Amino acid sequence: MYAIRQYAYGPADMLRHERVDRPEPGAGEVLIKVDAAGVHLMDTVLRAGSDLGLPLLELPMTPGREAAGTVQSIGAEVDPSWLGRRVVAYLGHERSGGYAEFAVADTASLHALPSSLTAAAAVAMIGTGRTVVGVLDQAQLTAGDTVVVTAAAGGMGILLVQAARRAGAVVVGLVGGRRKTEHVLAEGADAAVDYTADGWAARLAEAVGPDGASVVFDGVGGRTGVTAMRSLASGGRHLYYGWVSDPGSFAALPAKELTRRGISSQFVAGPTLFALPGGIRALERRALEEAAAGRLRPALTTYALTDAARAHRALESRATTGKVVLLPG
Repeated sequence: MYAIRQYAYGPADMLRHERVDRPEPGAGEVLIKVDAAGVHLMDTVLRAGSDLGLPLLELPMTPGREAAGTVQSIGAEVDPSWLGRRVVAYLGHERSGGYAEFAVADTASLHALPSSLTAAAAVAMIGTGRTVVGVLDQAQLTAGDTVVVTAAAGGMGILLVQAARRAGAVVVGLVGGRRKTEHVLAEGADAAVDYTADGWAARLAEAVGPDGASVVFDGVGGRTGVTAMRSLASGGRHLYYGWVSDPGSFAALPAKELTRRGISSQFVAGPTLFALPGGIRALERRALEEAAAGRLRPALTTYALTDAARAHRALESRATTGKVVLLPG
């Protein structure tokens, strides 16, 4: 089979498309013929050799923590009914291996896919989608909210725009580039502001109106995230989960300003999600159900498996919209 292999930490060129031995499932495991593999921003960070709290994996290795496809074979102690079923799995950080034609997954990580859900959509929801569902649980949006979504054209951003509109809220998307503004407006945002353009802070203030925003979903961090926070009205909520503008640099206002304006700032990803009722697996199941029912519609940017390095470069340069997915077939 073919897989992406990484022998050293560094730039995207470290990812090589090579022929390797097909893995064999062990006890409690299945072998998935991969139809789609998710690419996450964290994949690019780990590939470069930055751990950000996660241990770096022993090299050589095959990246990819999200995979969907058909169960090709099973190991010992696995229910035979899994054979031939379409599934999606979050493989996890330590196992990885999704950037390949075949990948091994533990049965505890499997979700069966309904016929209405494509493999590409499934890998968008098993990781990115579960985070969105968890964030929305904590946001409790209403029709009275005015919501600002940073990185609104990204995998999470588009889903948050859709959910906020469904709740009846006014939605303002912050995006990087004119092309992305059109994309976010097509997803239902009331306004889209290009934060790479001069004077964008004034346009954001105009878009949220004189009363200000009540909620900011922030996956960008840095100065962009801080500007978004300053669009909040008194008593507003800042829910943050990312830092794409500057890895490790979450947006923050001085404590005195937060207190004076009554703004709450809460990290709503990572360990916070694991503590929610039902845990992370319940979030995965709900995310897949939302997509299967058409209530959340992941946008996708797809690449062939052979183009994994190009996919990483595009994601790092923020040239993509929606979830980035590799297609081995």
